[in-house]
Amino acid sequence: MNGHDRILATLEGGTPDCLAQMPITMMFAADQIGRPYGEYAADARVLVEAQIRTAEAYDFDYVSCISDPAREAADCGAEVHFFDDQPPAIDETQSLLSDKKVLAGLEIPDPTAGRMGDRVQAAALFKERVGGEKFIEGWIEGPCAEAADLRGINRLMLDFYDDPAFVRDLFDFVLEMELRFAKAQVEAGVEIIGLGDAAASLVGPQIYEEFVWPYEKKMVDALHAMGTKVRLHICGNISRSLAEVGRLGCDLVDLDYMVSVAEARRLMGPDQVLAGNLDPVAVLRAGTPESITAAVAQCHREAGPRFIVGAGCEVTRDTAPENVLALRDYARGHTPA
Repeated sequence: MNGHDRILATLEGGTPDCLAQMPITMMFAADQIGRPYGEYAADARVLVEAQIRTAEAYDFDYVSCISDPAREAADCGAEVHFFDDQPPAIDETQSLLSDKKVLAGLEIPDPTAGRMGDRVQAAALFKERVGGEKFIEGWIEGPCAEAADLRGINRLMLDFYDDPAFVRDLFDFVLEMELRFAKAQVEAGVEIIGLGDAAASLVGPQIYEEFVWPYEKKMVDALHAMGTKVRLHICGNISRSLAEVGRLGCDLVDLDYMVSVAEARRLMGPDQVLAGNLDPVAVLRAGTPESITAAVAQCHREAGPRFIVGAGCEVTRDTAPENVLALRDYARGHTPA
């Protein structure tokens, strides 16, 4: 069974020959081909080559278009700083929507042009080169994350209290933009959309349920209507919202390292596929193959059969190859049951 079919079987309730593995790699992947990260984030050809070479070297079951969260914001006109060998960074001191009135005149950019278009090109290149062999993942920002990118995280957190009507208008804009971006990637060849909503981990349960969850749900349902699977990735501690996340209907939920896998399983039920959740630094980067194997085994025991091997977040660029190979060895040596 190849990687594509292994992930598909896992997500659709089938019986894969062994555990699938879907660790997130970005800077790590660029380093595998000796290219600076600025090129990886700017050129679809570099990203695709790095992802394929990394997937081959470590026997990953998928490849991903993920690179940074600034693509949509950049195409909207946000101030973004670019670096030779680091990810692009949004300048929050000059947020595009620091003046809320700007939103009324903001137009949704063409998802096939600019930085979003480069990601769409990556999806098409993946389909051409590894379609049917590796599962192809696209990526969009979630409602809270993208709203924070456009408005500024600190301003947004105050807006939830001071101007909830503006927050909903902003989330409406984000929802439409991200769905257009997702549709372009799906049409180009991706089979699962990663939905990154890191800022959602910073709000409490009340704000999450009132503002964020309804828009994540709209996003997930619309993505499914496009015919794609959905992987939810929320960096940070979402322990207080696990039950609500479980009601989103995502095909795959990533758990960051500070979240209990056992508690996620209890609150999300037996059918939710979970991925994670090794600490990328303290466990995966600083560990040994033996300690990593033990940590993955613990995650597997707590998650049960509906489980995909991965770290809690991105594999750091200086992680030893033998440590990443420990993930492969565990996945290939174990069946879901």
